[in-house]
Amino acid sequence: MFDENEFEKDFEIDEETHRKLALEAGAISYKALQKAKDMIKPGVKLLDVAVSLESFVTESGFDIAFPANISINEQAAHYTPSFEDVKTFGENDIIKVDFGAGKHGVLADCAITIDLSGNNQKLADASYDALQNAISTVKAGAKVRDIGKEIERTAAKYGFKPIKNLGGHGVGIHDLHSSPFIPNYDNGDDTELEEGAYIAIEPFLTTQQGKGMVINGDIVEIYAFSQPSGVRQSASRAMLEAIQSRYMSEPFALRWLSDIPKNKFELYLSIRELMRAGAVEPFPVLVEGGNGMVAQSEAEVLVTKDGCEIITK
Repeated sequence: MFDENEFEKDFEIDEETHRKLALEAGAISYKALQKAKDMIKPGVKLLDVAVSLESFVTESGFDIAFPANISINEQAAHYTPSFEDVKTFGENDIIKVDFGAGKHGVLADCAITIDLSGNNQKLADASYDALQNAISTVKAGAKVRDIGKEIERTAAKYGFKPIKNLGGHGVGIHDLHSSPFIPNYDNGDDTELEEGAYIAIEPFLTTQQGKGMVINGDIVEIYAFSQPSGVRQSASRAMLEAIQSRYMSEPFALRWLSDIPKNKFELYLSIRELMRAGAVEPFPVLVEGGNGMVAQSEAEVLVTKDGCEIITK
């Protein structure tokens, strides 16, 4: 997920090494999504799935590009379970699993939608087809607005609408959300794709009852290190030291720090102090503004002269 203002300069790496590492990270990320497909069933805990996916990546010798996002129904993104989360999947849920691995700072990003009810399969299929159609438009020199136009066209064909304040993004070294922004509709942006660029395309679609816009929800379990900052509480200082030693580059789940404080109260008290001090940036759960059901599909691709190469496969 991407805020259009989150542009940062990429680190340098030679093209051959970058592609090799990207394909490795992309392959393990794709395998993780297939694992999620097998695990997600009514009654299964979200926490068990998240931990399993993340463990699969690390035990395979990769880093985690960002915490496993498991967003349900009207949630579009950024839900990851807390360390004591008891929430389970329901038989009427439509679930978005957004996850990625990394290696030496080269990151992968992909997502699927799983409909347990069968009632929202058309929405899930629409987002997948929108992704495939959007990929077919990608090549060096293609305009980002035309990618968005194809996503919007596919959504309308199925009777759905795109979520306009979410979209895809470039993928840089230790920079999951770099330029360019890839819209899910024709936003008038004539920015052209460059050969050799890595981009993630991720159509988010919702029903006609939805507003086609997301808003911040009340839940925050994902954060990113922002800057060193002085904090008063010893537990907060210990947490900040742990973040700086473990998660300087990529976003992290608060549950990954549950070994630092003495109890749950101290865990949340400490992260709030760090947030107030500007030491960490929060990523609230994003919810469809009209409570419409949401589907998402995502793949990362490498832009070539005449097309693109799918990285997350």
